[in-house]
Amino acid sequence: MIKIEDYPLSRVPEDKRVSFLSVAVVHMGMLTALDQFMLGAVLGNSMSLIDAFIAIFVGSLIFGVVTFGLGVSGMREGISGSLLARWCGFGRIGSVLIGLVIAVSLLGWFGIQNAIFAKSLNFALGDKLGFAWSAALSGTFLTILVAFGFKALRITARIAVPLFILLVFFISYNVLSGQSLSEIIKLVPGGEPLSISTGITIVVGGAIVASLITPDLTRYSKNKQHVFGITIFTIIAGEFIVNGLAILIARSLSSADVVTIMSQTAGGIGLLVVVFSTLRVNDINLYSSSLGVVNAVEGITGKKLKYTATTVVIGLLGTLLSVLGILDRFVDFLTVLGVVFPPIIGVMLVDYYILRTHRKVLDDSRKAGKLPDETPVIGWTAILASIAGSLVGLFTEWGVPTINSLVAASVFYWLCKIILKRYAATIIVQNASQ
Repeated sequence: MIKIEDYPLSRVPEDKRVSFLSVAVVHMGMLTALDQFMLGAVLGNSMSLIDAFIAIFVGSLIFGVVTFGLGVSGMREGISGSLLARWCGFGRIGSVLIGLVIAVSLLGWFGIQNAIFAKSLNFALGDKLGFAWSAALSGTFLTILVAFGFKALRITARIAVPLFILLVFFISYNVLSGQSLSEIIKLVPGGEPLSISTGITIVVGGAIVASLITPDLTRYSKNKQHVFGITIFTIIAGEFIVNGLAILIARSLSSADVVTIMSQTAGGIGLLVVVFSTLRVNDINLYSSSLGVVNAVEGITGKKLKYTATTVVIGLLGTLLSVLGILDRFVDFLTVLGVVFPPIIGVMLVDYYILRTHRKVLDDSRKAGKLPDETPVIGWTAILASIAGSLVGLFTEWGVPTINSLVAASVFYWLCKIILKRYAATIIVQNASQ
């Protein structure tokens, strides 16, 4: 059985590697939940059917390439994504900063998922509490649940993902069985229009955190064929099935509101499953975000924050985001994720596969079954390249933002490293001649 918290600072031994399905099921779970359905509903309500599926195809292609690349490196080295970043350009402090960025993104996801929980609660109560009070209550409840370890509710919440998938198929059958594809294609999207480039970016943004933490799972894989299969299965299940069905349902009902879709088509049972889904996903979001902040602060300052207190603070911040209306900025949130994380992944892939800066020390230490003895402190070039790539993605008006940020960061990092290497070689020659 996979335990992500096992071997946090060491390689996964070869005899601890597990079967293809053991890793694939966990990986697919990251993209077969409520957030992917929300994303598909937005695409379906804001784009033509053909444009929406083009966005899914191109976004999935980008996700697949970078996920497979990172997944293979994690499998080969047997280490998590945050550890791998230390020897892929970022160094120890740089990898800690990446963990902090992930933690902040999970805080945003907490706010969005809690807003869905709150809307469901408020709807069930006949709008007696109002959204703000519902969000405050649901966020506080979930924060206490995670901070103080009410394991019974956590275990109960784990049945939410399969229940949600069954609910999606049930709703799909009820809504789509009486309609032909040609009729759905003719329907006019009712939401604010999105361009194909924006659609691609938010598809990548909805899945890119899963891509970055893929090595956390594939370090348990036995070979790269398994990693390829895991990537393909996740894309088919998460992007084309869950997203695809959500697109069709949203177009048929002319709504991107998950609560409205569930209440109209499945009644109270649908709302209950949505609540359990948000419990399950936010349990992970808050737990991982808290650990990320604790590890980042310890890595940078040496101070160890208390987990419970950190969880409470982060949970309250996420709750505040819900109350302030982060759900209304869902597309903007995904767009930011879609241009901030690809540069980080691009830098790691360029360093590991092209420049191979630390491949020798990784190879030597892997033969000994341990981590390299030397760890770079901080990789300024990687950090600057990631920031530059993000800025290109955010502020350029042409092309696809997520592709722009990925390519810009990768090229910037590669050129800077080549120039610095040649400059260092020149200095050595000059010193030797003197």
